Amino acid sequence: MTTLRLGTRRSKLAMTQSGHVADALRARGHDVDVVEIVTEGDTSRASLASMGGHGVFASALREALLSGEIDIAVHSLKDLPTTPEPGLVVAAIPARVDPRDALCARDGLTLGELGEGAVVGTGSPRRRAQLACLGLGLEFRDIRGNLGTRLDLVGPGEGQLDAIVLAHAGLTRSGLQERVTEVLEPIQMLSAPGQGALGVECREGDEQVLAALRPIDDADTRAAVTAERGVLAELGAGCAAPVGALAEVVDDLDGPILSLRAVVAATDGSGELRRSITGPLGEAEDLGRRLARTLIADGAPALADLSATHPTTASEHAQ
Repeated sequence: MTTLRLGTRRSKLAMTQSGHVADALRARGHDVDVVEIVTEGDTSRASLASMGGHGVFASALREALLSGEIDIAVHSLKDLPTTPEPGLVVAAIPARVDPRDALCARDGLTLGELGEGAVVGTGSPRRRAQLACLGLGLEFRDIRGNLGTRLDLVGPGEGQLDAIVLAHAGLTRSGLQERVTEVLEPIQMLSAPGQGALGVECREGDEQVLAALRPIDDADTRAAVTAERGVLAELGAGCAAPVGALAEVVDDLDGPILSLRAVVAATDGSGELRRSITGPLGEAEDLGRRLARTLIADGAPALADLSATHPTTASEHAQ
């Protein structure tokens, strides 16, 4: 077939992620040209939620796909809105990298060693809320920027942070594992739906491209993230809603099943609601939606603003 034009954001992490997809396609005999697409999320210093949430990263790539400028777009799946884009399809979800969150702290400290009053940087209401619910007396500061910029904020000195929390997958893909001082287990913090996974999107009905992408789709990863995103979709969660979800494929007596956990947490740390469900891989989206309905029935809307699209200010979420 002709050369595949692969669109990607121009950030270092996005380029690294897209490089993995390009290499997988080249290993299967395809020629791939990487096309850098500039998004508003890459150029603006405004908070992510104030620009419209994670979808701001996807919109420019999707426009390039629909206009025929590129043939495929690589997204961080957690940045991709749950509502399908007319004319496009997520044709491949490659095998996922570790979906957990990671602490990067000064002096090699773990979360439990930070101490009351320690300042933790994060732009994620989900992370902030779950950390606040641990009751460790932490304070929080909103941060944005690429991985290097955020990591540079950690250290001694005025205006610096005691720690930041980032996706372990992004640090791993960027070769920055040595900055991790603790990987946070799901019992402490459930990750964002789709975290650690990539979504490869193309035009619906483009059979040549669809055929090229099918071999790099991982069925277990697709089932897991479909369940997680089903939780978000059923909750109608906005980009600043403090919601986490993680699905894993586990062995049962009759074969592999999905185990799905989700959390809704209060941003002031006053409480959190955790629920779980298991079921067949083929019912992934339904499992996610069923779990979301359980969360709603058990009081999630009273605990947090599920439609939130703008984060609170730093002073409002200091704990």
